[in-house]
Amino acid sequence: MERIRSRHWYETADGAKRGYIEPSVLRELWFHTGTACNLNCDFCFEGSGPGDQRLGLVKLADVEPFIKEALLLDVEQFSFTGGEPFLAKDLVKILSLAAQHKPCLVLTNGTEALHKRIDELDVLLQAPYPVSFRVSLDSPVEHEHDEGRGEGNFQRALDGIRMLQRKGFSVSVARHMQADEDKAAVELAYRQLFNEYGIQADLALVAFPDFLPPGSVGGGPDISTSCMTQYHSAESRAGFMCAFSKMVVKQDGQMRVYACTLVDDDREYDLAGSLSEALETRISMKHHRCFSCFKYGSSCSEI
Repeated sequence: MERIRSRHWYETADGAKRGYIEPSVLRELWFHTGTACNLNCDFCFEGSGPGDQRLGLVKLADVEPFIKEALLLDVEQFSFTGGEPFLAKDLVKILSLAAQHKPCLVLTNGTEALHKRIDELDVLLQAPYPVSFRVSLDSPVEHEHDEGRGEGNFQRALDGIRMLQRKGFSVSVARHMQADEDKAAVELAYRQLFNEYGIQADLALVAFPDFLPPGSVGGGPDISTSCMTQYHSAESRAGFMCAFSKMVVKQDGQMRVYACTLVDDDREYDLAGSLSEALETRISMKHHRCFSCFKYGSSCSEI
């Protein structure tokens, strides 16, 4: 039975039918490892920081049942985000289990939490499936990155990328996107930076707009059902992350399934306690971050 949600889940502010996505498959399952982070960035869309407990740190026993259920649903990849995943003490154990079955992706800021545990990752190189990492490097300009993340963290993130590559792991980089940017020029600046620091320069760059802090209002116009049919096809709607992925979080001590990685600050996107039940729920384009997906095709996924 569908849970009771607000009128805004179904209607826009002017009373039009709200746009939506029908989930079809579970290609990717995300685990939120917790909102605790070693950094305290004012732009963080999760509101993460040292000791933050909005979402709890996960343990192996928390995620194991969802890994098993996801495999029954033919999942293709397991991905992990935070907070900072390396603050979860069981992370390497969790990755060791997940990589027995499917490829894994881990998002990290690449700084002290990763550096302290880098040698623990050696065991993952022997796993049947690869574990890759995405390191946040907001700008190719040091002071621009450190302005948001703290002095010295540009250098630490570059060190983290080098550490991972030297171990033999595949690495991509998450960067900030500016509305009026020259994409080719920005990416060239990154490639030049990587060459200077002895980093393999052909790694993938994943660009994200400003998602705004948790609980923000606005970010774009309402998305109606007519918007979704006028500006998107059935094929492009299937490319929305909420159509093929879900995220599991630890909230108030309970493991819950959310629609995607960008909406865990709104409990209306808490779909269920199981993946199979969550896949039966139509996803409303109500969240302010939905407009980023609508306009830019934003996706945390790399599959």
